[in-house]
Order: sequence, then C-alpha cells, then structure tokens
Amino acid sequence: MAHYPSIDTELLRSFVAIADLGGFTRAAEAVNRTQSAISMQMKRLEEDVLQRSLFQRDGRQVRLTAEGQVLLGYARRILKLHGEVFNTLREPHMVGSVRIGTPDDYVMRFMPGILARFAQAYPLVQVELHCEPSFQLLQRQDLDLTIVTREPGKEIGQLLRQERFVWAEAIGFSPHEQTPMPLAMFNADCFCRAWACNALDAMEREYRIAYTSPSLSAIFAVVSAGLAVTAQLQSLITPDMRIIGEAEGLPTLPQTSIVLLRNQHSQSQVSETLAEHIVEGFRL
Repeated sequence: MAHYPSIDTELLRSFVAIADLGGFTRAAEAVNRTQSAISMQMKRLEEDVLQRSLFQRDGRQVRLTAEGQVLLGYARRILKLHGEVFNTLREPHMVGSVRIGTPDDYVMRFMPGILARFAQAYPLVQVELHCEPSFQLLQRQDLDLTIVTREPGKEIGQLLRQERFVWAEAIGFSPHEQTPMPLAMFNADCFCRAWACNALDAMEREYRIAYTSPSLSAIFAVVSAGLAVTAQLQSLITPDMRIIGEAEGLPTLPQTSIVLLRNQHSQSQVSETLAEHIVEGFRL
C-alpha cells in the first residue's frame, strides 16, 4: 500500500478559512493565529505536504487554483468527519436507549426532523419507534415516551400542539360531489373518524366509508388517486391535496390536541432529553 504524508487538520482548517474569507489576514483572525503563522502553514501545505500550488495571489486578493478547489472539497469533508469522530467517541454526551410510541400520522410530518436533530446531538442513543393508533398506545406500559391524539377537554400529559381537523381531497378531483360521498378514514376505533361521521350525520350528508386503514400513507394514497375524501390534521395535508369545507357543503370539524406522555416508571436523562426535542419539534 502506498505511503502518503499525513495532513494536519489545523492546516486544513486554516486553508478553508482562507478560501471562505478570501485572504490570509481575515483567515488569521478567524483561526486565532498571526498572518505570518498562516503564511507558514500554507507554505508547508503547498511545498512539503502536497507539492502543489493552491493559491493564485493578485496583490491582496487570493484565489484558489484548480488544485486548491479540489482540496477545498476534501478539506471540508475531512474536517466534518474529524468533528463527528470526536462527538461520537471522545465526548458521547449520552448512551442508552429510549422507546417512543406515536401514531402513524406524526411519523412523516414531525418525527424525521426531531430524530435527525436528536441523533446529531446524541449519536450513541438507540431509539426504538413504535407506530400504533392512539387508543392502542394508551394501553401500553412499556414505552418511555408516548405521543397521542386527544379530544379537547380530555388532555393528559404535556400539550404539544392544538390543531383543527379539515376535509381534503386530491387536486383535480371532486369525490365530494359524489352521492354518497366516499371517505378514506382510519379504523373504527379512531375518535377522529367518529367526529367526521357524526358531523356528516348531523347535517344529513350522505356518505360511505369506502376505504379504511391504520396507515396514514395508505389513506393518502387513496385520496391522492382521487378516490375519496378524508379528514385529517391540517398540517398533514400534502401539496397534491386541497382543503375543502363549507363551500363544498361539508361541516366544520373541531380542534384536537396532541400530547406527550412520560412513563413515570422509566424516566431517565435520555428519555427526558428526547422529550425536550419532541416538544420543540412540534412547535415548528
């Protein structure tokens, strides 16, 4: 295997600063070194390590050569990986595992950002995600954190968000004009489905439950195909759908609450820290 000289990350850090700030003077201030020290670093990088010219100097202006542009991409990646190694191995803020329960509704909309930010901050924590309807999650005792949907006045735990339910159908389709109107809803145990049906019954609007599923993605697949109307949280409606309501002869639906429950028997620093990320993520 070929042997190559090593590149000090401090050389790369100074090199990136010069490229980003356009000169040695400002780069020296950014990395807390003197201009002469920065110049000596770059001389070493060009002449001793890489044996390539990295800069084109035009008075006080500094531009990267073609070789310098190539190095810049690698330097950014090396420094990023260098930081990740230290965050993961040298300073692992927390280790352990945490079990979350959440309805399928919130996985696509809220959880990706929450979990990405948590993983970046605490890469050694193992997260176990369980997706089930709210009524099933409320019966489980083995979860550390649980996100559920609750009716107004029946909130328990910490309130994450309050949001209105809305009717929606695919853009370019009008299943609401059919009689009876086809609906795509969650299974019968979902109180939100009961809300929608009771509201339609109260105004004597004919409808039929044409499609049911515990999966939001399955319901949205049906709706996106123009086969049915659904009722979901407003923030979950995708760009290929449009919100409909009174103008289309549909009743206004109530507001619901999303809450976070903590298992008092399995509280830990890991679960509480993730809880804080969840609270913040539902505010976005």
